[in-house]
Amino acid sequence: MRCLRNENGVALVTALMLTLISLVICLTLLYYITQGTYISAANKRYKTSLEAAHGGVQVFAKDIIPKIFGGYSTNRLMSEFSGINLDVPVTNACLQQKLRFSTSEWTNCITSNSDPNAKVSPDVTFHLKGMPSMPGFVVNSKIVDTTAGNTDTSSGGAENGEKLIDPIGVAYNPGGSLIGVPHLPYIYRIEVESEAESNAKERARLSVLYAY
Repeated sequence: MRCLRNENGVALVTALMLTLISLVICLTLLYYITQGTYISAANKRYKTSLEAAHGGVQVFAKDIIPKIFGGYSTNRLMSEFSGINLDVPVTNACLQQKLRFSTSEWTNCITSNSDPNAKVSPDVTFHLKGMPSMPGFVVNSKIVDTTAGNTDTSSGGAENGEKLIDPIGVAYNPGGSLIGVPHLPYIYRIEVESEAESNAKERARLSVLYAY
């Protein structure tokens, strides 16, 4: 048997193999660069939505809830916060019960008011502006669960810095006698969702425990 020693074309095959390997490496690098850019952009959009959700928590817990304790009606709330286009879809009676009674005692609220999805029957909806030339965010927020405490909720409750303990229906110690009454705050579970006005996929959700 005669061995063939013809090596014609080997250089061409080798060159094609090296070209193919180089092409695969270049495509892999391009894929990782593209995916890295995509992930960075998505992460930036999410962080912006998350910051809007944190801002929504502050507005609802620190500004709106004390007003409701102070006796503000839904119409007065919307007028007071017209700058952020505040809308209050629920009734005033439902809001008052959510703040002052345990969840099982909400007789003036519909069942969906306890749905953990903040977009389903929200207590309040408002708009927060974004950066200049950037779209703003729609924030939906609501209380989905309440554990009643003994905080004095009259005229703003503990926010006025006067009385922490409600004198009606619980032990009360206004004179500072030897027997102290522990303060048990109201505990609220608040659901918040922020959503970009220009893209519904850009959103963030927060579940917050708030003690009053």
